[in-house]
Amino acid sequence: MIGLISATAAGAAARDRLAAAWPDRTRVYEGPVGEAVRAAFAECGQLVCFLATGATVRLVAPLLGDKTADPGVVCVDEGGRFAVSLVGGHGGGANELARAVGELLGAEPVVTTATDSVGLVGLDMLGLPCEGSVALVSRALLDGEPVALEAEVAWPLPPLPTSPQGAYTVRLTDRDVVPGEREVLLRPPSLVVGVGASKGAPQAEVLGLVEEALREAGLSVRSVAELATVDAKAAEPGIVAAAERLGVPLVTYSAEELAAVGVPNPSHAPLAAVGTPSVAEAAALVRGGELLVPKRKSERADGQPAMATCAVVRRPGRGRLAVVGLGPGARDLLTPRATAELRRASVLVGLDQYVDQIRDLLRPGTRVLESGLGAEEERARTAVAQARKGHAVALIGSGDAGVYAMASPALAEASDDIEVVGVPGVTAALAAGAILGAPLGHDHVSISLSDLHTPWEVIERRVRAAAEADLVVTFYNPRSRGRDWQLPKALGILAEHRQPTTPVGVVRNASRPDEASRVTTLAGLDPATVDMMTVVTVGNTATRIIAGRMVTPRGYRWQDGGQEETR
Repeated sequence: MIGLISATAAGAAARDRLAAAWPDRTRVYEGPVGEAVRAAFAECGQLVCFLATGATVRLVAPLLGDKTADPGVVCVDEGGRFAVSLVGGHGGGANELARAVGELLGAEPVVTTATDSVGLVGLDMLGLPCEGSVALVSRALLDGEPVALEAEVAWPLPPLPTSPQGAYTVRLTDRDVVPGEREVLLRPPSLVVGVGASKGAPQAEVLGLVEEALREAGLSVRSVAELATVDAKAAEPGIVAAAERLGVPLVTYSAEELAAVGVPNPSHAPLAAVGTPSVAEAAALVRGGELLVPKRKSERADGQPAMATCAVVRRPGRGRLAVVGLGPGARDLLTPRATAELRRASVLVGLDQYVDQIRDLLRPGTRVLESGLGAEEERARTAVAQARKGHAVALIGSGDAGVYAMASPALAEASDDIEVVGVPGVTAALAAGAILGAPLGHDHVSISLSDLHTPWEVIERRVRAAAEADLVVTFYNPRSRGRDWQLPKALGILAEHRQPTTPVGVVRNASRPDEASRVTTLAGLDPATVDMMTVVTVGNTATRIIAGRMVTPRGYRWQDGGQEETR
């Protein structure tokens, strides 16, 4: 919950805008400001104070305790010009809150946390538990000193400007080790603990067995991702309570699923009780991984039979491939989601000229693998291979990466051993359509005239089908030095079904500084004026030119000289 505090009418107006935008996330605190701040600080995870920074500092200073537990505090000035991350930039989420508040209120976010101000990912903001000298190693990263990354477990981390060797170390490990003086340990959630239990098994017995198994194997409890068991034990109190104490989810599988898993230590007892020869080992192994701790039983002081079993498996981190559409070129048409994925990726793969467009958005430490025109399949294979190594990868393409771009060849290479995320972008057809007017107002199709990968006979058949179906057509890759006859041929096919006066829009470098566009007709278009940086949109039989703009009605019935009939 975000507590909102204000002292003046102007502050209250901005406060109420925030409350209206986030009704389920905010709580307004009325009354004397000091009392309101104290109440919100005790009850909320974050605060937004519409006060002067000096006043806010004096009010919250006596309340501060531990930065890992204190709420994040953002201060918005009286004029609503700035949203200042004041306290708890990382741990309290104030930096992200300042950005969100600034976006909503039109204020400039002010973030002074050292790592954020220079684009570095904070070691305590990687989404992983961390231990050790966080401040010291972060300072070394900021100062450009060599910091080594030792990844004992493959995991898709955001970019870090690390070196092969250094006096400081960031170690990614699930082993139960103590960090060195100049070391930070990152704990990936790589361990799965399978558990089985007799009815009524005490929580202390289940939890004690799990902790003992991890300790004796030299594994960190902070790297446990989940407890897993059979469906029949989903509500077993001892197992449920153990998962709650460890702070991890309890995942269950059917007896049939577990019975299909090959294990080293099957048993008749669970087969008779729940229908599978293994619970602990099978539940840990059902989604793959390396068995680190084979099935072991609890030991009871009273000498009675064990009531709990467990096994531990290490699952390698799944690499992550984000296929990102950059849009047509203008920075303001690059989506926030695309920007977030670019900043999240530790490896960027793309065409050199597209990399140049967004290089300034990359975080320090991002590894860039760029290549020239004609290497599309190589880039796709490279991106998938990097993801399979456990990296967080962004594969970029112009427009929407799924439209005549990199998504198709990449996903043809990828299998379910990596996570794949698609990030849509504004296509060239959409960007050109917005410039031309509304040519895509009814059914439309995009066709690439490049016959490098598609036989011309197939392309021609598609153009003819679009012509006969009276679809608006946008031509991609219309003409190059070595392909100068395809566009005239395609236009000729359309001319068999459309009048010479059919509107045609031509847009070159849509949304870029040297953008150029014109509206002409099917008979008036000179193909020699078109190149590979151009998209050509040919209207259907209902498309009209109105006030110099192409308009295709949502319906085909028109009245009063060009007004669309209400349907």
